[in-house]
Amino acid sequence: MGNIGLYTYLVAAVAFALLAVLIMVQQRRTAVGPALLAGCSATALWAGTVALGTLAEYPPLAAIQLTEAARNLAWLFLLVQLLCLQNGGDPWRWQGRRWRGTFALFTLALLVVAGLRGLAGARSALGLSVSTYHNTMLAISLLVSLAGLLLIEQLYRNGTQAERWSLKYLCFSLGTLWAYDFFMYAEALLFRQLDANLWQARGLVTALVTPWLAVAIARNRDWQLELHVSRQVVFHTVTLMGAGVYLLGMAAIGYFIRFLGGSWGGVLQVGFLAAALGLLASLLFSGKLRAQLRVLLSKHFFSYRYDYREEWLKFTQALAALSDNVAEGIIATMAPLASSPAGLLFAAGDGAPRLLAHWQMPPPGRRHEGLGNLPAWLARTDWVIDLRELREKPDLYQGLALPAWLQADEQLWLIIPLVFRDSLEGILMLRRSDLKERLNWEDRDLLKTAGRQAASHLAQHLAAEALVEARQFDAFNRLSAYVIHDLKNILAQQSLIVSNAEKHRDNPAFIDDMIATVGNSVTRMQRLMEQMRSGVRSAPAGRVDLCPLLEQVAAERAEARPAPTLECAADACPVEADRDRLATVFGHLVQNAQEATPDDGEVRLSLTCSEGWVTVAVSDSGRGMDASFLRDRLFRPFDSTKGLTGMGIGAFESREYVRQLGGDIEVESTPGEGTIFRVRIPALAQEGADEPARTPAAAPIAIDLKTG
Repeated sequence: MGNIGLYTYLVAAVAFALLAVLIMVQQRRTAVGPALLAGCSATALWAGTVALGTLAEYPPLAAIQLTEAARNLAWLFLLVQLLCLQNGGDPWRWQGRRWRGTFALFTLALLVVAGLRGLAGARSALGLSVSTYHNTMLAISLLVSLAGLLLIEQLYRNGTQAERWSLKYLCFSLGTLWAYDFFMYAEALLFRQLDANLWQARGLVTALVTPWLAVAIARNRDWQLELHVSRQVVFHTVTLMGAGVYLLGMAAIGYFIRFLGGSWGGVLQVGFLAAALGLLASLLFSGKLRAQLRVLLSKHFFSYRYDYREEWLKFTQALAALSDNVAEGIIATMAPLASSPAGLLFAAGDGAPRLLAHWQMPPPGRRHEGLGNLPAWLARTDWVIDLRELREKPDLYQGLALPAWLQADEQLWLIIPLVFRDSLEGILMLRRSDLKERLNWEDRDLLKTAGRQAASHLAQHLAAEALVEARQFDAFNRLSAYVIHDLKNILAQQSLIVSNAEKHRDNPAFIDDMIATVGNSVTRMQRLMEQMRSGVRSAPAGRVDLCPLLEQVAAERAEARPAPTLECAADACPVEADRDRLATVFGHLVQNAQEATPDDGEVRLSLTCSEGWVTVAVSDSGRGMDASFLRDRLFRPFDSTKGLTGMGIGAFESREYVRQLGGDIEVESTPGEGTIFRVRIPALAQEGADEPARTPAAAPIAIDLKTG
């Protein structure tokens, strides 16, 4: 039992031998696989040689030095390979140059120097005494340890975040071996002899790094080694080790209690140990603690079940492919992540939750009576709810109160929050799966991550729907404003008839004009109602001869003062437009001119055709407008100088319609002298014309406001 080195090195030999067997059984054809196997095998051989050497009368120092050199060379070979893979992808090239020849020469030199211990004649031929050779070997061992530490530092420092996650335990294990060797050989070189305690503890340190190395091999997929350890074995092993450490700590505390407690020491010791055992039992039987320990071990000591990069790319591509029914597509995209065949999706934004879509299962129907406090609970916890787990362990979901219909539904299984920017956008409910019974932490993390991505897509979809609805209301409100403006004009006509009825009711001509005016008003109101129903402001465009149209407008406005006069430079001047809307444009301009001009003034309309354009000028000798009014207020909707009788719609509507035809309205005005509105519209192409006229689609759209 006093041979401590035998047991420490024997444990190290067995540990590395088992690891080598696992690697040899599961190994695939890769570049680093043989180097891993060689490193573990050489370490096991070296530890076994040292262990067996303790049983001999004199230890085989030459064999120990040769096996230690082989161990160091094998691990150095592996590190150089990993550095080459990290830098260029080729394990046999370093900075573009092959390195195996150089490494072979270094190996041969190190093995020759290590083998000189058993060759006294060779040492004498080189002029080396035993002490000199001994100090030289200590220095070489020190340099090899330092070289190993430098390679580990380069490997970890130059690695990416993902590479560091997979390489850190390899760096921990080999770094611990060489750091211990560096300390031991530095101390030996300083005092000219090895410390016996350090040498015996070296075997135990070597054995302790074996789990780190196993985790590194299991984590690194690039090494293509299927090294798996049962999670149950790891869990129970860690539990037993933790319990053992706990008991040792409690025993030490109990000893000090007895030692310092005087006559009460024994009683306090027994009471403390009994309480410690009770606490240990409660911890071991705690389901929550065991679950947290399982998650901790799975996250830090095992490779992940999912390739999150691949899952993320597939899920993102599936969401990007959704076009029509986005809500149903989200269910169909997320359900396969939990092997679920169907699901429901609720919107959980502002207001009461509402059902957005159901996929391969019927909606809740009448039994759906809200979701209780589920939306608030999900927004607060961001937790994936397993309804089976909720029924078995309700304590895990404290504060959650589900509605009766959801509690009674045996088909639903999972409730997943769709959270976007810390706001709950949706609630996804998935149907029970026949392929998966339970969720682990990886499943939950994947579902939560996918849920956040789906939530952003859902939020964008709902925002787009709200925008479309807002635009529809905006278009309807704008159409309503135009219609109300037209109704105001019709009302003005009807008011004029009523005011003149008492005076001219016995005049047959007045009766005829009244009937014609009322008939025209009815026709216009019917057209307005049709526009309100269809949502279309204009009728289909057709040929409109402007001179007859302007004659009609001038005749309709002849009752007001000053009466407009018309001058047509051509008989037709046809354009392509809606006749009624174009008449409304010119009628509005004439009406505004009359209202701005005293009764003894004049309002003139003139029509000219030239170079594919038709120009209608409406001029008056009224009060005019200043430059700031023309620039800032004239064509601004809902801005009027007429007080309660004006809406500020006519000028804006007139210009917008003329621009739709491909033309524009230009204004010249001088305060106190009058105003000229010039309406320019593309002329309709005439058959046989030398130069085709511009069409509305090709006409330029521009605003040219001229002030006098």
